[in-house]
Amino acid sequence: MKQASRIMPMLSVADMARSLVFYRDALGGEQIYQFPPDGEPGFVTLRFGQTELGIGLLSKAPLHGVPQRPASGHRVELCVNVEDADEAVEALKNLGAPVVMAPQNLPWGERSAYVEDPDGNLVMLAAPGR
Repeated sequence: MKQASRIMPMLSVADMARSLVFYRDALGGEQIYQFPPDGEPGFVTLRFGQTELGIGLLSKAPLHGVPQRPASGHRVELCVNVEDADEAVEALKNLGAPVVMAPQNLPWGERSAYVEDPDGNLVMLAAPGR
């Protein structure tokens, strides 16, 4: 088998508009793709530096045939590098994002926090330590 060339996480979301406010507007993702190209998107790709995140609306009949809900536990966490964890948490908290872990200095030198996105996915906000 040849080595994979790229990996891109994709989230299934219940409300595209709320997720775009969270990931695009608050966290600064640059929208680089939308399908369909006109109207309300069913799928978008956001770029964060050199990485990308796909966001797709939940479907009653997903392409792969595996139900997307109900989901239990947190099989995947996203880690988003930010300049200031405290500032990022405040901005997301003001949008209504639940704070799971307040910003704190961690032994390996980062200042990190955890919030939930609009679909309850855990998002770690990691910044350089203070």
